[in-house]
Amino acid sequence: MLVVLLGYMGSGKSTVGRMLAEALGVPFADLDSYIEERLQQRIPEVFASMGEIYFRKKEHELLREFLESGTSAVLALGGGTPCYAGNMDLVLSHTQNVFYLQLSVSSLAIRLQKEKEHRPLIAHLSDQELPEFIGKHLFERSPFYSLAPKTVVCNYRQPEEVVSDVLELLDQSR
Repeated sequence: MLVVLLGYMGSGKSTVGRMLAEALGVPFADLDSYIEERLQQRIPEVFASMGEIYFRKKEHELLREFLESGTSAVLALGGGTPCYAGNMDLVLSHTQNVFYLQLSVSSLAIRLQKEKEHRPLIAHLSDQELPEFIGKHLFERSPFYSLAPKTVVCNYRQPEEVVSDVLELLDQSR
């Protein structure tokens, strides 16, 4: 069984993914970690040394590699992964168990304010600039995120509640 989680940074893909994988009895895989392991370099270093185009090409190649391995897992995509190189079509050709963990701009801003220093993309932004930045990104990414067959609204919800919703939706699709 393969389950793929997508959504904006801070949407809970890793937290929910680990809990979901445990509930399903399959491994958890984070695409960003998989990329770093295979390239033997941290993603910010890849961006700095090789640029975004190189990274997106490698991201697509390694996503394909992971999906074609046939591994049963819960896979958390990077926030931008669905938006490049036909990645959503690739994912959907391997599984329909694709979930968009959706949060509002305000919910994401509250979550991300607390962890800006750990997120290079937003570290330079003031708390006042953050909602506009998130809103712009969500507007650009929503056409890709909305291709996920299933959406779970996560505003003001605990990870356990989100996992429960995903498990219920998985049961309904069997």
